[in-house]
Amino acid sequence: MEAVAKLNNYPTSPRKMRLLADLIRGMKVDKALAVLDHNPKHPAVPLRKLVLSAISNWKQKNEGADETALLVKTIMVDGARVIKRMRPAPQGRGYRVRKLSNHVTLVVDIAGGSAKAPKAAVVAAEEPVVEKKAAAKKTATKTAAPKKAATKKDSSTK
Repeated sequence: MEAVAKLNNYPTSPRKMRLLADLIRGMKVDKALAVLDHNPKHPAVPLRKLVLSAISNWKQKNEGADETALLVKTIMVDGARVIKRMRPAPQGRGYRVRKLSNHVTLVVDIAGGSAKAPKAAVVAAEEPVVEKKAAAKKTATKTAAPKKAATKKDSSTK
């Protein structure tokens, strides 16, 4: 069962945060924490706290479960509010400064968890349907073949 953690309105640009998000996407959480712990970029600290929060949320949902197989399933970085400021410029003008912020949504789940068992059952249930479709195609091609040959003869006589 997956767990979600969100970080809203963190005051750094989404582009800077996406660099770190792309770095840890799909990693096991213990490796992701180690990578973020040793990364010099300033958004690494809140992102590390967010991963720890997601692990904690997962532990509460799955009491007594082992978190060693957890991985970062999805991580999304979206733009958030933009604070607009003015900076003095020459000759009485003003330059606009846009201070960007972002929202981060992180989902953790067990690698190859309970999702495999239902997929196997679905595949086993679909196999007879595939055979029925193949049989239907064979009968359809037998009836369609003479019609195509007849149309070719008609077009050659014209």
